Amino acid sequence: MGHVLAVVSQKGGVGKTTTSVNLAAAFARRGLKTLVVDVDPQGAVRYGVGLKRGHPTHGFSDYLNGARGLREVILPTALPWLRVMLAGTVTDAADHGTYHALVAETDVLKELLTAARERCDVVIVDTPPGLGPIVHKVLEASQHVIVPLQCEPLALQTTPQILRGIQDIVAMNDELTLDGILLTMYERENPACERVAQYVRSHLPANMVFDVVIPRTIASTEAFAAGQPVVLREPADAASQAYVNLATVLAERFE
Repeated sequence: MGHVLAVVSQKGGVGKTTTSVNLAAAFARRGLKTLVVDVDPQGAVRYGVGLKRGHPTHGFSDYLNGARGLREVILPTALPWLRVMLAGTVTDAADHGTYHALVAETDVLKELLTAARERCDVVIVDTPPGLGPIVHKVLEASQHVIVPLQCEPLALQTTPQILRGIQDIVAMNDELTLDGILLTMYERENPACERVAQYVRSHLPANMVFDVVIPRTIASTEAFAAGQPVVLREPADAASQAYVNLATVLAERFE
């Protein structure tokens, strides 16, 4: 059996999708059969995972409502061991209410992740911000969760909310482990970044915060804009190396 890893955060813009796609690419480069599942109706995974131009836009939402079969919504990428399931046509809708209701009222998502776990070594799920019904469904079917935390004060203020929510779900899913908080968008010698990082490390248990820190780099921003994981586009970049190191840490835990 493989492992389902949820990437969750209380707020958007903290590097959640960038973390999802780069971890997935790093796992695939290790020879692990990896699937990224985007259940966030904003659908940002399609912009950074390395799909070819003109790729289909259908995905999880189309499988959820019965419009597409499972094989139709699992797409190849530039890496042989990496597949992706996009959020689908829900990203084009002005109202996501029906999508949220279908996820909440059915077991389709849980059944999908369970089946994917049987066929893959690692399944990474990019979730919507917050702890709504979609995130609850994902965590109920996951074995691992990481929380990206941007090194800025506002992101820090929302962290207790997401940690409490994860703790509540652990009580229902005894397979679920909080692997850690991941500090992202770190800028050395930026006083605000330094203060946030120092506060997190001094106020949380050491095993709750990854030693690996993801720096903010020009290469990582350019890679996402070019539709590629930075670990593939610029392997020598500091952010790329950090994601590879994080994948190594997690792979060792999975074993």
